Amino acid sequence: MKKFQSIAMIGACLIVNACSTSLSDYQNTTPKFDLQTYFDGDITAWGIVQDYSQKTTRRFCVDIIATWQGNNGELHESFYFADGETQIRIWQLNVDDSGMVTGSAGDVIGEASGSANGMSFNWQYTLRVPVGDSEYDLNIDDWMFLLDQNRMMNRSYMSKLGVGVAEISIFFDKTKPIRKCAKIS
Repeated sequence: MKKFQSIAMIGACLIVNACSTSLSDYQNTTPKFDLQTYFDGDITAWGIVQDYSQKTTRRFCVDIIATWQGNNGELHESFYFADGETQIRIWQLNVDDSGMVTGSAGDVIGEASGSANGMSFNWQYTLRVPVGDSEYDLNIDDWMFLLDQNRMMNRSYMSKLGVGVAEISIFFDKTKPIRKCAKIS
């Protein structure tokens, strides 16, 4: 029985991957996503983390301060989790002349890369995630969808060895006045 379940799981993963979306699917969508325009100034975001069974395991708010000098940017992210944990991630970003974005941060292994098409931006990287006394390097497939000039949805798919382990959903808002994170309970 276990052998059959393993084969079924592998088959399901292959089917899901074969039907997955690509950046070209968003070619003619609007509003047009521009990383440097959206991530400029103060932004607040709210999110949840769901495990492999879709159970919500964490909630958080993040205050972001984004600055640019030409094609080089910095995103300073302050995460506030409902369990009281806080995290800081500082992204160093570069946008080349073709629109390809590369980036690095302290907990990112190697270099992140991505690009935009229509209303969407796809960003991929490996994130080192602490869990208890261990650390895991998880592959992140990050999809951002611009809703309007102030609001954006983000879905991040986390996997290890090709198997999905978690998903993150985040809602970004930079409507003035900016609502900064408050304690999450």
